[in-house]
Amino acid sequence: MRMIRRAGSHELVIRKSRFVCTLARVRSEAEVVEFLGGHRRAHRDATHNCTAYVLGERGEITRSSDDGEPAGTAGIPMLEVLVRRGLTDTAAVVTRYFGGVKLGAGGLVRAYGEAVAAAVDAVGVVELQPVLTVTVRVEHALAGRFLGDLHGRGHQPDDVRYGVAVEADVAVPVAELDEFEAWVAGATAGRASIERGAAGFVEVPVTD
Repeated sequence: MRMIRRAGSHELVIRKSRFVCTLARVRSEAEVVEFLGGHRRAHRDATHNCTAYVLGERGEITRSSDDGEPAGTAGIPMLEVLVRRGLTDTAAVVTRYFGGVKLGAGGLVRAYGEAVAAAVDAVGVVELQPVLTVTVRVEHALAGRFLGDLHGRGHQPDDVRYGVAVEADVAVPVAELDEFEAWVAGATAGRASIERGAAGFVEVPVTD
């Protein structure tokens, strides 16, 4: 599952018209409505505020609007970019300020698609990788070396607590759970206890 790395805006000028694409991360249609409504109010002087969004773990919810542009020339090309990039939980609005030169249907399709694509490139994309939080408990005598080895392996604990024992919460990719637990057993000579906790996601930058 992919989504934009952060919210942001990017502007293109095409034959004197300004196309400003603003992207937001959204988790529900209520958030989409809030984002788009606020944007339209803030840019009510624009010629058009065309929209598209994708929601759901499989991108199963999609909507778009041409906002007065000829049918099929704005919202659908915008949505196609989001779908083609494999994005979800992402909303896009392209605000157009008409520059006096008509683009024609084909020109509009290209302009709105290019505006979204350029904005996605500008803010970046992340892959949501499923992880499970694993709590590792070790005695104080082993903690220093174990935490050092943990860092050396590329794991940054989300939290470390010092009590009767030392507990470290580590987000481990689901596909690597068995390997990680075997490594912990070996690194502590079997003197650590492991408890699997909550499932979640980590964001991994996409460079392709």
